[in-house]
Amino acid sequence: MPGSGKSTVGRQLARRLGLPFYDSDHLIEQRLGCSIREYFAREGEAAFREVEEQVLRELAVGPSAVVATGGGAVVRPATREALRAAGQVIYLRSSPEELYRRVRHDTQRPLLQVADPLARLRALHAERDPLYREASHFQIETGRPSVPTLVNMIVMQLELAGVLPLRA
Repeated sequence: MPGSGKSTVGRQLARRLGLPFYDSDHLIEQRLGCSIREYFAREGEAAFREVEEQVLRELAVGPSAVVATGGGAVVRPATREALRAAGQVIYLRSSPEELYRRVRHDTQRPLLQVADPLARLRALHAERDPLYREASHFQIETGRPSVPTLVNMIVMQLELAGVLPLRA
């Protein structure tokens, strides 16, 4: 979801694992030559999701990395399937109220530029939570833990699942 900490946590997780980090939204903006907000307004969500899926498919076949996707990456079944098949997908789960607290002053999120952003977040959460669960291998409740604590929780889940070697 928007504001769940994907980029912040992803960057720290990549550093911890010694892997490159990619934020798919930044890669998309580089490809488009404009902000996602501008592209959304000009071309619409469907056109944006096409570009997003293409970028994520390219990342999926690349070398190992930590990738933070945009919050809506899961809306297309093909994208969900590609993500799940490409690696370990971690759903950073937050309540709509917690997300609102984090993003209420952010003007760069196109889907939240509405009269009632909290109602929009609740609707997005209701729509997307089942899709995030379907796409993910792991779910981490973000609540209020610090970023290092969330990274530790993710690493522990990956170790317990045998995806990462256990530390001595």
